[in-house]
Amino acid sequence: MTDESEASRDRGPTFDGVKIGRPAVGALIEAGYKSLLDLPANIDDLKNVHGVGPKALKLLKDARTARNRPLP
Repeated sequence: MTDESEASRDRGPTFDGVKIGRPAVGALIEAGYKSLLDLPANIDDLKNVHGVGPKALKLLKDARTARNRPLP
């Protein structure tokens, strides 16, 4: 049985159901975010988080918009 620290554990490429890639997921979790609801109101505020790139930012924005859209 191995004792993996929280920092070195592979968290996979998905953050709260959004496939943004392993580096971005790890960076967000290390920064203390656990879900889309935890992210700042302005997703662009995350652009300085090392590991979160423009593609991840766009995917997170799109996911937040889709989740906030009322059902027909």
